[in-house]
Amino acid sequence: MARSPRSPRKSKSPSGVPSGGLRVTPLGGLGEVGRNMTVFEYNGKLLIVDCGVLFPEEHQPGIDVILPDFTSLQGRWDDIVGIVLTHGHEDHIGGVPYLLKERPNIPLIGSQLTLAFITAKLTEHKITPVTVHVEAEDIHQSGPFELEFVAVNHSIPDALAVAIRTPAGLVLHTGDFKMDQFPLDGRITDLRHFARLGEEGVDLFLTDSTNAEVPGFTISERELTPAIDQVFATAPKRIIVSSFASHVHRIQQVLDSAHAHGRKVAFVGRSMVKNMGIARELEYLKIPRGLVVDFKKLQSMPDNKVTLICTGSQGEPLAALSRMANGTHQIRLGADDTVLMASSLIPGNENAIYGIINKFTDLGVKVVHKGNAKVHVSGHASAGELVYCYNIVQPTHVMPVHGESKHLHANAELAVKTGIAPERVLVVKDGTTVDLVNGKAAVSGQVEAGLVYVDGHTVGKVTEETLKERTSLQEGGAVTVVALVDADTNQLAEPLEFVTKGFIQDKVIFDGAAKKVSIALSKPSVSEIDDLDQLEQLIGDTVARHLDRAYRRAPVLTVVVIDS
Repeated sequence: MARSPRSPRKSKSPSGVPSGGLRVTPLGGLGEVGRNMTVFEYNGKLLIVDCGVLFPEEHQPGIDVILPDFTSLQGRWDDIVGIVLTHGHEDHIGGVPYLLKERPNIPLIGSQLTLAFITAKLTEHKITPVTVHVEAEDIHQSGPFELEFVAVNHSIPDALAVAIRTPAGLVLHTGDFKMDQFPLDGRITDLRHFARLGEEGVDLFLTDSTNAEVPGFTISERELTPAIDQVFATAPKRIIVSSFASHVHRIQQVLDSAHAHGRKVAFVGRSMVKNMGIARELEYLKIPRGLVVDFKKLQSMPDNKVTLICTGSQGEPLAALSRMANGTHQIRLGADDTVLMASSLIPGNENAIYGIINKFTDLGVKVVHKGNAKVHVSGHASAGELVYCYNIVQPTHVMPVHGESKHLHANAELAVKTGIAPERVLVVKDGTTVDLVNGKAAVSGQVEAGLVYVDGHTVGKVTEETLKERTSLQEGGAVTVVALVDADTNQLAEPLEFVTKGFIQDKVIFDGAAKKVSIALSKPSVSEIDDLDQLEQLIGDTVARHLDRAYRRAPVLTVVVIDS
C-alpha cells in the first residue's frame, strides 16, 4: 500500500523482539482521535487489539476513511492469532474488512453486539468471519496470549477492556471507557476487576486519553434525559435527531421520549436502519410495540407526531442530515421543525457541523446541540476517573493511548501525579515499538505507520501529493497552457492558448504571462533544448510565477507542448 506519513521523520527499524519479551506496537490512535489499532507480539505470534478508521478532515478532499498502515504486518498474516475488538464503534472496527482481505479467517474476538455489528459490515464486503464470542470475566487463550475480559462502560453497550497475559508480563488495555455510575443499561465499569488485576501486578497499562484534559468526572448519560425530553415537550412540528449509527444508548433515550410524547419514529439511513435492527434483535434496544414505523408511513402523519432518527451528526456531505440542510433530500425542513444533534463533535469536523447548523437556521429550523443544551455527554473518562483508575491498578508502566498529542501528554501527567515515575510513563506515537522485558518497558524502534487513504474502491493509492493537488484545485482551480512551438528553434509558432477551470481569466494578465513566456523562450540556450519535458517545465514555471504575482493564487497548472 502507498503510505502518506503525517510528518517527515526518520524511521528506525526495530530489532527482533528480545527473547521472552513482549512487543507492543500502536499502528493508529496515538496522535489522532480514531484509527485505533495496537499489535502485540510474543514468541513470533501476533495479537491485534482493534482495527478502526479515521474520518477525513477538510484538507483531505475525496477521501472516504483513513486506515492504519498494515505494512509491518506484510508477510506475517499467518502469525496473527486473533483480533480483539473492544467495542463496536467505527474508529475501532471500521478497518477490519480491509485487514481481513489479506487473510479472511483471522478470528475476531469480542462481545455479542460488537461481533454482530462487524459481521453485518463484513457481509457488505462478502467476507464471512470467524468469530469468538466472549463476555466480561471470560478468559480465552489465543495462541501464547491469555486474554481476560473486563466490563467497561462506554457510549455503546457491551464494551470490554482486555488484560493480556504472557510470560513477559501482564498488560491491561482499557479500550474506550468511562465510569458512569448510573448507566442506562446498568452495566458499570468493573473497578473491582481492575483492582484484582492490580493486585496481580499490571506491568503495562494502556489507558484511554481522549478526555484526559477534562477535569473531574464525566456526567452520567441519565442527566441528558430532561433536556431531550424538553425538546419533545416543546417542539411544534417534526423532530429530526442525528446521531452515530452505533450510539444505542442515546437512541434509546430518544425513543423513550418520543413514546412518552405520543410520537412515531422512523430510522433514516442505511447504517442507522441496519445497526438499530441488530440492537433491537439482540435486545440491547427496547422499542415499545408500534413506536417505530416505516418511513413512508410517517410521511402521511401530522408533523407534530413525527420523529426521524438519521445519520450525519459529523457533517458528512453524503449523510441524510447534510442533504436535508442542502435541500437535496426528500425530507424538506422548514420553519418550526427541530433538529436535535445528539452526538459529540469530532475534532476536524467543526466547520462542516457549524455550516449545517447555519443552513438549518436560515431555513427557520430550530437546532438543538451540545453548545446550547445538555443533549450529549462524552463516552470517555475524564481526568478524575483516570486518576482513580491509576490509584486502583497501580501499574508499573503506563502508555497513554487513544488521543491527540495533547491528550496523551495530559494523561501522562495524571499518571505521574499519582506517583508513577516519569521514566515509566511512555508517551509514544503511531509506529513506535515498545518492548516489555523482565518487568521493564522501553521504546525499541519504529515501524512505518502512515495514513492509508480509502478513496472509493482504491486503498492506499492516494498520496499526500494527490491531496495537495486536490486542495489546489479546490482553492485555485486549474489552468492548462497549450504551446505550439517550432521544432527547430523552440520559439512559439502561434500565440499561447490558455484554458481555465475554476480560475478567473483576465485577458490583460494572461497576455502578460504570454509575453513572459516569449521572453523566456527567446534566450539563446533554449534553442538547444531537445526535451519537451524541459520546455514544459520552463513554460510552466514562467506562467506560475506570473499568476502568483498577479492573483496571489496557485492553480493546478498543466502545460502541453506540441511541435509544429
